Amino acid sequence: MAEIMDQSPPETDYERVERSPEFQALRRRFRSFVFPMTALFLAWYLLYVLLASYAHDFMSTPVWGNINVGLLMGLGQFVSTFVITMVYASWANRRQDPIADELRQRIEGRDL
Repeated sequence: MAEIMDQSPPETDYERVERSPEFQALRRRFRSFVFPMTALFLAWYLLYVLLASYAHDFMSTPVWGNINVGLLMGLGQFVSTFVITMVYASWANRRQDPIADELRQRIEGRDL
């Protein structure tokens, strides 16, 4: 009975792939892009919220007619979201997807 308890389950395909250097490099590359981009966006968003809360005079500064700094910064939040999405899609198409496709083909061919 003790022998049965000591046996670990066989390694799954996912566990084998997760340990591979190729997958680790892919994950590292993904994180090196996504984490800084996320931090940058969150800092931009926090700046907008803080200015809206504590810098009323600045945010209400007219830029053109009824359009003020706060409105432009608020719209900038939407614009930056779309820009980040487009930059990520372009980056992933060039840097991540080819490597991920190659890794997937190797996994499906069981060459890993």
